[in-house]
Amino acid sequence: MAEVLNCIGMKCPQPVLKVAIKANSILPGSVLEVHADCPTFEDDIRKWCDNSGKVLISCVEKGSVHIATIQF
Repeated sequence: MAEVLNCIGMKCPQPVLKVAIKANSILPGSVLEVHADCPTFEDDIRKWCDNSGKVLISCVEKGSVHIATIQF
């Protein structure tokens, strides 16, 4: 089961910064699910994953919340 990082209510770029900080304590192969309602989160997390070499498994929108699943 994936660990969940709740970033709802944070303004960009805070959600991606929280993911970057959390990345320091996540083991390779682990999965992190990030919930954020920042309007630019999907683009921002895609860029972060590309730049950091992490795998963005999915990013879906449910209502106003983006749910990103990242493999480390």
